[in-house]
Amino acid sequence: MIPQPWKKDTESFQLNEDRETDNWPEASGQLLRLMMSRVNTVLLGKSDVVAKTFAALLAGGHVLLEDVPGVGKTMLARAISRVMGGEFRRIQFTADMLPADVVGGLVWDGKRGELVFRQGPLMANMVLADEINRTPPRTQSALLEAMEERSITADGETMRLPSPFMLLATQNPLRDDGTYPLPEAQLDRFLMRLSIGYPEAEYEIQMLENSPPRLAPEQLRPVIIPEEWLRMQRDAQSVHVHPALLAYAVHIAGATRRAPELALGASPRASRDWVRAAQATAYMEGRRFVLPDDLKQTAEAVLAHRFVLKDEVRMNGVSAQSVLGRIIGEVPIPAPNQESGRRR
Repeated sequence: MIPQPWKKDTESFQLNEDRETDNWPEASGQLLRLMMSRVNTVLLGKSDVVAKTFAALLAGGHVLLEDVPGVGKTMLARAISRVMGGEFRRIQFTADMLPADVVGGLVWDGKRGELVFRQGPLMANMVLADEINRTPPRTQSALLEAMEERSITADGETMRLPSPFMLLATQNPLRDDGTYPLPEAQLDRFLMRLSIGYPEAEYEIQMLENSPPRLAPEQLRPVIIPEEWLRMQRDAQSVHVHPALLAYAVHIAGATRRAPELALGASPRASRDWVRAAQATAYMEGRRFVLPDDLKQTAEAVLAHRFVLKDEVRMNGVSAQSVLGRIIGEVPIPAPNQESGRRR
């Protein structure tokens, strides 16, 4: 368990240049709230998961949805793609898929009498990689370049992916037969791992009664266009992070690398992703500055899936989440200096 959020002087982490710039214009917040509210009409009672998914995508990252079948993983991905207004494609991973089925490749065009490049399903703004752990490592690795460099290489030619490019992947954590666990290099490229979970009884009853009538994801209207989402991503990445909070994030990451329970801790990419997730969380709340609670709220979703427990620790029932909770509880809360919060 992650310790409860701490209370801290909010002004200590604000910008000191101009108090009028501490909040974003209301228009961006209204668009974000409208997008999330429309998604929440499709996926009932999961507003926290929806908000975290938006934060991860706003931070420029990808999301791994790990949960049992039937809880709405695919529905969530389709709903988000609809309200963002971009192109959506789905890849249903199977054991016999090849890398060319993902990135595309050269095919013979009988009419033109030549080989032409056929685009793969990655050429979209949002891609759903359904049951990603059902396909062999060779095919999984076809996603590595796309997730990090936003490009693909096929038949010796490198092509840029559409912008924005966002990947939502799903996997079932319960069954091992016929699955291929994602390697550490791929897990590290997912900014967040989230679990939707079963709905509470009242929401499950609403689903059975269909009252009020639920919309299918395809019935949702777009709220923005991809160019507006890119602007929001740029704004989110410009949110101010106090040097004390940057040092805190690095301290936590370093502690995970030295933790006796872990064979592998947080990478520098994990530290970067954690800060970006905190910036996105602050942006979604209308702030131009990050608070400690923004880091606290996103820590588990961003960091825990990147850890590798030592064999003897895992056999004793210790979880990555409990190790992270212990570390966060032991690292001192940052005490910022007002002067160090000024922009140079």
